[in-house]
Amino acid sequence: MKKLRGAFTALITPFKGWKFDEEAYRRLVRRQLRAGINGLVPCGSTGEAATLHEDEYLRAIEICVVEARGKVPVVPGVGTNSTEKAVATARQVASMGADALLVLVPYYNKPTQEGMFQHFRAVAESVRIPIVVYNIPGRTGVNLQPATLARLARACRNITATKEAAGSLDQVSEIRTVCPLGFTVLSGDDSLTLPMMAVGAQGVISVISNLLPRMVTDLCDSALRGDFRRARRIHLQLFAPTKALFLETNPIPVKAAAAMAGLCSDELRLPLVPMSTEGRKKLKAAFKGFRI
Repeated sequence: MKKLRGAFTALITPFKGWKFDEEAYRRLVRRQLRAGINGLVPCGSTGEAATLHEDEYLRAIEICVVEARGKVPVVPGVGTNSTEKAVATARQVASMGADALLVLVPYYNKPTQEGMFQHFRAVAESVRIPIVVYNIPGRTGVNLQPATLARLARACRNITATKEAAGSLDQVSEIRTVCPLGFTVLSGDDSLTLPMMAVGAQGVISVISNLLPRMVTDLCDSALRGDFRRARRIHLQLFAPTKALFLETNPIPVKAAAAMAGLCSDELRLPLVPMSTEGRKKLKAAFKGFRI
C-alpha cells in the first residue's frame, strides 16, 4: 500500500467551452508528477465535483489513474450526503484503480456523531482500499469529533487517515492523542500545514500545490525529516499567496491564478462565478515574484 503522507494536490478540473477539458487536465497532472508531488486528489471540492456530470467525474478519475501510472497514490473524492450513493460510488471508483478514497462527511442533512460513524463504516466495509475521512465543518455544517474518528479507526481497518479542515490545532492534537498509532493526519488548510505538522500531521491535501507543487512538496519533506527551520521559511514564503487563494470561495481564485499562468481556462460552473476584478488585482499582487 502506498504511503499517504507528504504533499497531495487537490486537483482543479479545467473546463473549455463549459465542457471538461481533458487535454488541459492531462497537462496539469503531468506537471504535478514532474514536480515530484506525493499524491493526487481528483474530484474533490477544489475539483468542482459537485457540478461534474457523472461521466466527467469518472473520466477525470480514469485519466488521473492512467497518467499517474502507479507512481503516486491517486485518492479521488467521494462526496455525498446519501450513504447508499456513497457506497455505490466508492465501489465504482475503487474498481477503477484508485489507491484510496477521500470520503466527505455528509453535508446538509447534519448527521449526529453516531450517524457519521455508521456512514463511514458502511463505506469502509464496501471496499478494501484505504479511506481518508474528510472533515470540513465550514462546508458540511457538522464537525466529526476526534472521539468518533478514533472509534472509526479502531472499528474499520481501512480507515487509515483523515483530511482535517476544521481549522483547529487543538482538534489536530486531540486526534493525534486519541487515534491509533500509525493513523495519518493530513492538513486540509494550506496555511495550517506547517503548524499541523508540528503537532503530528504527516502532510497536506493542498490547493496551492496546483500552482507551486515543488514548494509545497519541499515544505512537507522538510517538516517530515525534522528540518522545521527550512519548512518555516517555505511556509512564510507561501503564506501571502495561500491566503489570496481564499479571498473568494475555493476554487474561484486558484482557477483564476491557473488561467493567469496559462495552465487552463478560468471557467467555472454555476453557482460559482469568475473572480471579481478587485480580487484578481490582489491575487496577482500576492503571486508577484513566483514562477508558476
